[in-house]
Amino acid sequence: MRVVVMTSFMLFIASSFASTNQIVIAHRGASGYLPEHTLEAKVLAYAMKPNYIEQDVVMTKDDKLVILHDRYLDRVTDVATKYSGRARKDGRYYVIDFTLKEIRTLNVTEGFNVAPDGKQTAIFPNRFPIWKSHFTVPTFSEEIELIQGLNKTLGYNIGIYPEIKAAWFYRHEGKDISKAILSVLKTYGYISKDSNIYLQCFDALELKRIHDELLPAMGMDLKLVQLMAYTDWNETMLYSKEGSTVYSYDWMFKDDGMKKVAEYADAIGPWKPMLVDEASTRDNIIIKPLMQKAREAGLGIHVYTFRAEPEKIPAYAKDYDDMLDIFYNQVKVDGIFTDYPNKAVKFLAK
Repeated sequence: MRVVVMTSFMLFIASSFASTNQIVIAHRGASGYLPEHTLEAKVLAYAMKPNYIEQDVVMTKDDKLVILHDRYLDRVTDVATKYSGRARKDGRYYVIDFTLKEIRTLNVTEGFNVAPDGKQTAIFPNRFPIWKSHFTVPTFSEEIELIQGLNKTLGYNIGIYPEIKAAWFYRHEGKDISKAILSVLKTYGYISKDSNIYLQCFDALELKRIHDELLPAMGMDLKLVQLMAYTDWNETMLYSKEGSTVYSYDWMFKDDGMKKVAEYADAIGPWKPMLVDEASTRDNIIIKPLMQKAREAGLGIHVYTFRAEPEKIPAYAKDYDDMLDIFYNQVKVDGIFTDYPNKAVKFLAK
């Protein structure tokens, strides 16, 4: 049993610290309640007052930037029905093979899987029902304008947290998605570390390029976040004349890994088990060395992804709030990505 004794003054100080220094990032919007990355999910997230709202940014055939978690369309849209026969050899429907005009015709729904017999089942059965109501794919500019507009009318200052998706893939396809994203950000006034934005990417080579080349060339200096993966996730690929190989993330977990990341990034985005050993118990939370290494390197730590479904609560936590308590107050991370921003905001408000 974890026992914490605080005076009322200490509780006040702890509450003040949490509300001003630790942040909530709405993961794909209020994606626990509405289909991810739809403008409706972003409006709902905004009403919950997180510190930041996330955008996953991908590119169309005609070089337009749209908001989708995947570089594919088939997990959350009816593309396979409306444009059957347009899949690549791997059976996936890639955003890059469709124009913005074509993508505008698609209906968006809660994420689903397709069985061999063609039956669709929701990935999260207890979330918004699939194929109900009507949702569409927004552009990056539309979402920025929505958030900035709400900031103006409501007087809040909620930031954006875009992710450059699969930069390595777009490089291979001959498109510079990073430069396109930075151009849009500059247009909307996100130009310095004081701007209310974090820019994240799994692709370390691309993030270094952004830091070393693109930002200086464009007169910009944004806060950059290195998202972390394990090598066997095949998150990033490297291409050469001989073919493709998997990029190794192993170096990030070595003793000097975080110091190397700090040369080009301001923060890291690790997966929860990278910070807390899954062998932990409620009486014994085992914090992994990565946390201390990141702190020693001066990096912020924004960890993903916090979901409230019972099957998504690790065994060492009794419920969602307990999971938040562990990461905010024992591990002492700076922020979390969550599908349920209202729950995390309410937790920090305590």
